[in-house]
Amino acid sequence: MTTLMLSFVAFTSNAATINDGGVNYKEYYATKTAEERNARVEEIKTRVEEIRSMDKSDLTKAERKELRAELKDLKKEANAAATGGGVYLSVGAIIIIILVLILIL
Repeated sequence: MTTLMLSFVAFTSNAATINDGGVNYKEYYATKTAEERNARVEEIKTRVEEIRSMDKSDLTKAERKELRAELKDLKKEANAAATGGGVYLSVGAIIIIILVLILIL
């Protein structure tokens, strides 16, 4: 029983650390200037419009799947470029920070 539990924990921890091999756009765009980020965002917008204006009826299933994957990747990159690699805090995180500060002070 213990062996079964330990093997389950070992497999789930490995599954949680698998990297998809993708690019970390937040780190990449944190080093870029605003002009470079804006230029890349415009390139992404142009590519997305090209994809949307394409006639997708004659594409194979694999080609459509590839286009969807490209669009997802472009969306991730555009979001990272627009924020410039910034960090956002949720309302709950801000409340917890304030409560911790009140307790400390």
